[in-house]
Amino acid sequence: MSGLLAGKRLLVTGVITDASIAFSVAKLAQENGAQVVLTGYGRLSLVERIAKRLPEAAPVIELDVTNPEHLAGLADKVREHVDGLDGVVHSIGFAPQSCLGGGFLDAPWEDVATAVQVSTYSYKSLAMAALPLMSAGGAVVGLTFDATKAWPVYDWMGVAKAGLESASRYLALHLGKQGIRSNLVAAGPLRTIAAKSIPGFDQFEDAWTERAPLGWSLTDQEPAARACLALLSDWFPATTGEIVHVDGGYHAIGA
Repeated sequence: MSGLLAGKRLLVTGVITDASIAFSVAKLAQENGAQVVLTGYGRLSLVERIAKRLPEAAPVIELDVTNPEHLAGLADKVREHVDGLDGVVHSIGFAPQSCLGGGFLDAPWEDVATAVQVSTYSYKSLAMAALPLMSAGGAVVGLTFDATKAWPVYDWMGVAKAGLESASRYLALHLGKQGIRSNLVAAGPLRTIAAKSIPGFDQFEDAWTERAPLGWSLTDQEPAARACLALLSDWFPATTGEIVHVDGGYHAIGA
């Protein structure tokens, strides 16, 4: 077995369609020597069907990150397929419609709480559920959307992503003593299922394609996936609490 992730065992969440970043991560990971286990929520049959489109069909475990029983049983379910984990990919996010599209001032706490639990707190929950399977040298990698700015229509999901970025730093602090890294990839806008659910998301698309110094493809998930693979590999052994921008350089220029 050869490749950047030769011999690595990975748990990848968030595969919904073959247009998702998580699918590209799983595909490239397998092509680079990793064993991959997927998680799915809701329509498991759909995730299982997508999993068969990978170079090697990957097992799918049901996981609702808001369900304590699912989290408590995750390690045992993963052990049915691999004997441990070297990396975990968090590609999970959700916000009720009231929290997006300009409804920032009107969204009720119940909906905001859902967005924060699923999109932010789950990063810690997933890491802790997988921790019994991990050892020194392991890595947790999550996906964010630059939360240093207030974006039109992103609203409470932007707040949740800011929390995710902070949670990653705290996870880096608390898991560092065990030799486990926590990093995020901040991808530019991509036409995924998640993006399509945000009213007015085309505002991001127009800005990025026009202003990103390196240019930006709205349909190419591979650059973000490659960054995830790099952070999961052994090539960043002393990097943790970091956010790697994969956005064509848009974050570095003035608005």
